[in-house]
Amino acid sequence: MTDTTDAAGFDAADDSGPDDADELATAQAVLAHVVASLVDDPDAVRIHVGEGRYLPRLTVRVGPSDMGRVIGKRGRVAQAIRTVVRAAAVRDGTDVEVEFED
Repeated sequence: MTDTTDAAGFDAADDSGPDDADELATAQAVLAHVVASLVDDPDAVRIHVGEGRYLPRLTVRVGPSDMGRVIGKRGRVAQAIRTVVRAAAVRDGTDVEVEFED
């Protein structure tokens, strides 16, 4: 299987249309920067753009040893990341869901 992500960890072979990735550029950049700043292995950060139930979804994957750092105690870090990324998505003129996967 080939890796389809670019240097920033954005998934180039996603199942959404090209407009979704363009309309979420600021939110993706903020998410990539915040998550990469928190983890020990920033090269393992992957962000996939897809469709959620009602909104575009940004799915974040990190290395197995970094998931605890991204989630935080009682999910507080994850919720803070979601809040910041939703605020950045306002600049893109949209709203977004942020999910974290193992």
